[in-house]
Amino acid sequence: MPRRQLPFFENVTILDAGAEGKAVARVNDLVVFVPFCVPGDIVDIQVISKRKSYCEGKAIKFHYYSELRAEPFCEHFGTCGGCRWQNLPYELQLKYKQKQVDDHFTRIGKFSFPPIKPILASPLTTGYRNKLEYTFSDRRWLNADDMALPAEERQGNGLGFHIPTLFDRVLDIKHCYHQPEPSNAIRLAVRDFTLQKGWSYYNPRSHEGFMRNLLIRNAIAGDLMVIVVFAYNAPEEISQLMTFIADSFPQITSLVYVINTKQNDVITDQEMLLWKGEPYITETMEAPVAGGKKLQFRIGPVSFYQTNPLQAYFLYKTAFELAGFTGNELVYDLYCGTGTITNFVAPYVKKAIGVEYVPSAIDDAHINSELNGIDNTVFYAGDLAKVLNDDFVRLNGRPDVVITDPPRNGMHEDVVKQILKIGPLKVVYVSCNSATQARDIALMDEKYKVEAVQPVDMFPHTHHVENVVLLTLR
Repeated sequence: MPRRQLPFFENVTILDAGAEGKAVARVNDLVVFVPFCVPGDIVDIQVISKRKSYCEGKAIKFHYYSELRAEPFCEHFGTCGGCRWQNLPYELQLKYKQKQVDDHFTRIGKFSFPPIKPILASPLTTGYRNKLEYTFSDRRWLNADDMALPAEERQGNGLGFHIPTLFDRVLDIKHCYHQPEPSNAIRLAVRDFTLQKGWSYYNPRSHEGFMRNLLIRNAIAGDLMVIVVFAYNAPEEISQLMTFIADSFPQITSLVYVINTKQNDVITDQEMLLWKGEPYITETMEAPVAGGKKLQFRIGPVSFYQTNPLQAYFLYKTAFELAGFTGNELVYDLYCGTGTITNFVAPYVKKAIGVEYVPSAIDDAHINSELNGIDNTVFYAGDLAKVLNDDFVRLNGRPDVVITDPPRNGMHEDVVKQILKIGPLKVVYVSCNSATQARDIALMDEKYKVEAVQPVDMFPHTHHVENVVLLTLR
């Protein structure tokens, strides 16, 4: 049976910037989402998937380039899905991110909220990330130049990022602007060394191949961690590569490898094998008040830490300032991760209690409190929907302030219900997804009033935006 032919639209004007970094157009009553376009572009669109009220498309021809456009600085733009807004000037990126928060609160939340504060721009727009994960693959994405070569001359191995929606295709990265050097130098050196050795790269379909992943983490002060993931144990080859990395990049402070024989790339449940240096790097952060003591956070191979460390300070400072601490509060920090926010606020409150699902993160949280000489924190590991119950509140006391920073899918409904039952005077809601944040706040609207909304840009050149909201008991 022949496939149904999908529509082709000509001379369509791009109207807006939308979700997931895709631009928005409208053809009759149909909304069309198109990547790598800018409001004001006029394009021909080939629809690639169609739903009842919207469709996804691809710009086939540009009749007019918008005056709003910026020149993308990365040669991989348009293929790599990591920085879809490089073609928008940064000031316009900020405008559309703030509009995204407003749209979510208006359309999804439908609650009253004050004027949104101007979004906080990131101090850096390139080189701002402290963590990148690259994938080895024997199914490298082939461009037009590659395809012009005879099949036997095409290089199939690559080290880079997954092509969007294609789990088995990797774009071989020449230069990534996300992370400061020596990130690119390390990746290219490891790629060249393993190619020269003729070692096999991983195939995600057959689950064969030796080289799997390369992770690079760094800290503001210069600490550098490199993690190499192998698919099976081959001591001689592992020794050759790890020695090569250590000798080539003596500035590495933590060199680790992992042997992951599973059929997925998750390494949080695997043994971290230290080759050289310390098993962690250390990040520092200014205090939220003038004259306060700087904080240190120890970061292991699988520890969570905000990936834009300079802007993380302003994110946490925003939450701190909106909470308006007087020094006598009991604070619950929900979804606390490695205790960064908990330890950030603890010196300025009576007691701070963090709860997190991942036990290893709670181990890090304890270490971070000890590292900073903080003795008024308590941490619990467990599913918040089960941990945050009446017995927990009786044991720890009713909080004056709840800080919550859930994952992208927002808070579990049972957590929302328990916050409403506890009734803290203030809730500071930090979110990386203003859509699920709006959904959760709507559930709290009868009891809590939105007092302030502050977007924070953590990820320039992407559509992602963090948002901090202060809720007060009515």
